[in-house]
Amino acid sequence: MSNTPPHKPKRAARTTRQSAKNKGDGAVAQGNKAKALGKSAANVDGDNTGTINTGVFYQTIINEAARSGASKATLRRAYLAWLSARANELPLTAGDSGTPVQLASVYTALLTKQPDHSSGPQEQDIGGFQVPLQFPLKFEASRLSALEALDESQYLVLMGGPGSGKSTFLNYVALCMAGELLEMSAPNLNLLRTPIPPEPNQDKKKRPKPQRWGHGAVLPVRVVLRDFAADLPPAPTPVNADTLWAHIVKQLPEQLRRYSDDLQAELLEQGGLILLDGLDEVPDALSRREQVKQAVQGFAGIYTRCRFLVTSRTYAYQRQDWKLNGFAEMELLPFTRGQIERFISAWYAHMVQLFRLTQTDAEARAEVLKRATQREELRELAERPLLLTLMARLQTKGGGSLPENREELYAQSVSMLLDEWEGLKTGRDADNRTKVIEPSLSEWLNASKDNIRRELDKLAYEAHLNQPNLVGTADIRQGELIAALMAASKADTKLLRLEEYLRDRAGLLNSHGEGLYQFPHRSFQEYLAACHLARFNFPDRLSELLKADPQRWREVTLLAAARSKATPSSIWELVDELCAPGAPTPDAPTLWGALLAGQVLSEAGLAKFDPNLQERHERKRGRVRDWQLHLLTSSLPARERVLAGDLLAELGDPRQDLLDVDQMRFCAVPGGPFWMGQADNDDAKLHRNETLLNDYWIAQTPVTVAQFAQFVADSGHQPRNRDSLLGSANRPVIWVNWYDAHAFCAWLTLRWQDKLPMGWRVALPSEAEWEKAARGGEYILKVPTTTTLAQGFAIQPHEKIIENPVPKRAFPWGDDASTEHANVEGNVGNTSTSGCFHQGSSPYGCEDMAGNVWEWTRSKYHRYPYQAHDGREDDSGDDSRVVRGGSWAFTLDGARCAVRGWTHPDNFISDFNGFRVVVVAAPVP
Repeated sequence: MSNTPPHKPKRAARTTRQSAKNKGDGAVAQGNKAKALGKSAANVDGDNTGTINTGVFYQTIINEAARSGASKATLRRAYLAWLSARANELPLTAGDSGTPVQLASVYTALLTKQPDHSSGPQEQDIGGFQVPLQFPLKFEASRLSALEALDESQYLVLMGGPGSGKSTFLNYVALCMAGELLEMSAPNLNLLRTPIPPEPNQDKKKRPKPQRWGHGAVLPVRVVLRDFAADLPPAPTPVNADTLWAHIVKQLPEQLRRYSDDLQAELLEQGGLILLDGLDEVPDALSRREQVKQAVQGFAGIYTRCRFLVTSRTYAYQRQDWKLNGFAEMELLPFTRGQIERFISAWYAHMVQLFRLTQTDAEARAEVLKRATQREELRELAERPLLLTLMARLQTKGGGSLPENREELYAQSVSMLLDEWEGLKTGRDADNRTKVIEPSLSEWLNASKDNIRRELDKLAYEAHLNQPNLVGTADIRQGELIAALMAASKADTKLLRLEEYLRDRAGLLNSHGEGLYQFPHRSFQEYLAACHLARFNFPDRLSELLKADPQRWREVTLLAAARSKATPSSIWELVDELCAPGAPTPDAPTLWGALLAGQVLSEAGLAKFDPNLQERHERKRGRVRDWQLHLLTSSLPARERVLAGDLLAELGDPRQDLLDVDQMRFCAVPGGPFWMGQADNDDAKLHRNETLLNDYWIAQTPVTVAQFAQFVADSGHQPRNRDSLLGSANRPVIWVNWYDAHAFCAWLTLRWQDKLPMGWRVALPSEAEWEKAARGGEYILKVPTTTTLAQGFAIQPHEKIIENPVPKRAFPWGDDASTEHANVEGNVGNTSTSGCFHQGSSPYGCEDMAGNVWEWTRSKYHRYPYQAHDGREDDSGDDSRVVRGGSWAFTLDGARCAVRGWTHPDNFISDFNGFRVVVVAAPVP
């Protein structure tokens, strides 16, 4: 697929100018005046987005169309200006200013999922690792921008979750197409083709390429399908393309309806871009959905020169009866880090205009928000464009800062959304021209905001309790919402007027089709449910719900605890309910209760040791810590076992072998032949290796963050990437290059020189030593033997060896391809402390040799058969070094014992490369 930017198409507006010329000099003068105004409006802010005076520009053109005898060209320009004005409106303001935010100023290009391609290169560079594509990489399916998806498909359905940017993209395309046809300097096609934001670790020397769009400026037509459905005749009256066209004409302002015949002719003869927003919002009732589908399919069959974009929520369009025949399907991806940072920069550049912030102040606020959105509790929210916008607005309103904890963030977010839903609004009268002030929800109900909020908390709790599935937000029926609001009211509210009020406003609850509402994100539903439970029967009812259905009530429990942290005694009471004294038992409620007790302490800031903590509470903290150690090898899912490991680090991991280099544990590997490589790989051909005749010891686990930090503090070594010192102390160190790992070994050899056997040293394993430790030799120890520096490194295996039952095994544990045995496939989403995948240990007792982190070896990359003395074990030079074992982000197939990766020794940019060490008797070349 080519990434070459398309040529600049001829502007269709030139035809318009020629038509105006034919109508007379007066029309030319008016057109040139509007054109000049458009360019000055678009450039007034200096950033080519046209955010200050474009409204004046649009209105000037629209007013021209109201004149008697307005030309076709004038009407066409007026239509484009009218469409632009509607598309550029965002339903939000910045802070308390009341100034609307302009779409053109803050829009950030979106990415979609693209189907995997079966053909391609046989090798890819993944974070610097040259990885043979004999195994697929789960996360390497190429990404396609939303614009490029539209470029590829004449008929496209763009799917995404609530707040993912579907409608925003549709409106932005309309805005830029219209701007190009109006010959504006912005927004236009150049702005539409703006490259996808680069990622922070991307090579800065590579200039990003514009998004591909090869169809020039095409005339846009925008339809909100919910409005179209409301305009349909009652079923079973037949509908067709003419029905949809009649609606399009009806939506035009009266002064533009004279243009409808010319608009239709251009769509039929030259084509255009039909933008159909919100298929999922068409109600099921009254056969509306079927009618809309008939009309859309009929319209596509007649207007064959047009391109079509339909938006829908993913869950709705997955139903077969929603599908449109002949339409391709793409799904929007969450924001990447680069997109998040681009949006934040654009937002605060816009705030310089709206709030008259200084450039320096705006840039400082942007940096604060960028750092805040990297916090674990905000990272997922920031990936949703809607919620990232909410955070930006909260920070703008808060003078440049965000709440430090997520409970307070939700509290402020709910307050902002409730204010918008509840507060005074401006609307339009029946002719859609005159603005009018509408009363607030409190005025309609004669109810206090506190009473409204209390009823909404209860409504969220009941919705969460009764939601059939555990993903997304619950559907709340209009009758339930109205009943809750009426319960808060002291007035005899007119039911019909309240229904209209709720339907037409966005805020804390948004319309989700006919008679249904939803919270903007599941986390808001959980937060409000937590507020209800924190107010009533806390913590007994909460603990009871959690143990019975932990996945449903987990976040609710944590948020309810966070609301109670002002009174620590309530937190300790909840911990007691969740993690009662007694011997560990394997039943699920007990395991989940213990895990959540650890999370509660963590979120409340009570997990770390505090010498001032009361003794009775310290006993509870110690009990929760001991439980986390037990949970590592429990029946909980892998992700939860990994979480227990992180909580253990915070509570104080008692496993000193992971925290102190002098207490590292080593597994014995007796000398002898073993099978190396794999039968189906010419580069690493299976062969019997007879080079490892001496015994050696290999670290049971990869070197941890705590151990690497110990090395840096003691030696003064400056790691290539300081991020290697971050993360949970008991997790494997990452972001290290080969030179960092090699220096660690040299330091440890020097540190232990008086305690190691004569001639022995600490080193990175050769890839032969690594593979034998993972797969086992032809003979293995009957019982794996481990040692520490204090116990010494003498091996006496002769009476304890047995024949290896699976000497050519695919994985350290055998041939069974089980993702429960290794941290792979992105299932956990990060590295994990050792012990979480104990069932995946090698025949010698080594842990995490499959998955978790790629491990540096001392070997240079050479083809097999393996020859120890052909220069591949030479420490000098900057040749590519072999890495082994796969990682948390790669597939299980890539974690097989024989799979080899290789990369430059100075590669320090990967968050999945670490290392383990060996103690060897023979000197390392």
